[in-house]
Amino acid sequence: MKKRVGDKVSNIRLTALDGSVFDLSSLKGRPFMLSFFRFASCPFCNLRIHQLVSRFNELGGQFTVVAIFDSPLDNLREHAERHHSPFPVLADEQGIYYKQYGIERSVAGVLKGMFFRMPTMMYAMFGKGYVPIKIKGSMTTMPADFLVDEQGVIRHAYYGKDEGDHLPFDEVKQFAARS
Repeated sequence: MKKRVGDKVSNIRLTALDGSVFDLSSLKGRPFMLSFFRFASCPFCNLRIHQLVSRFNELGGQFTVVAIFDSPLDNLREHAERHHSPFPVLADEQGIYYKQYGIERSVAGVLKGMFFRMPTMMYAMFGKGYVPIKIKGSMTTMPADFLVDEQGVIRHAYYGKDEGDHLPFDEVKQFAARS
């Protein structure tokens, strides 16, 4: 079932890139964005992680991001370690939290993203080198972003309509500035 504005986030415990177990309750008292991504080699996802990492300082010292991928940890390490993320990047290979948060799967969303976001996809693959050679995880997973306040309450729930549809960075930045 989809999460809505006003819902409390449920706790998440997953393995991070460095092998440690990340527990969402460690962010109690801090605002954050919880982002669900597709498979680790997804060009759109890697471009989004690149954007979040390169602009992370614009979000302020109290705000953070938690990124979850629909991939096994070894594959996630292969594709995500190069970003040197200042925030946790986690593997949910079994899709446990994807189900809890009502993350959608859509063949139409994949096709829509490929067609309408073709220039972005080409830039990600050929301009940045995010080529999906190994696909481990579901091709049809759609992204989702949740802005969460200091009390763990969802203040904005954004379910992507296609494979490259994320909450605009400026909205994330505005939320971080208010927190």
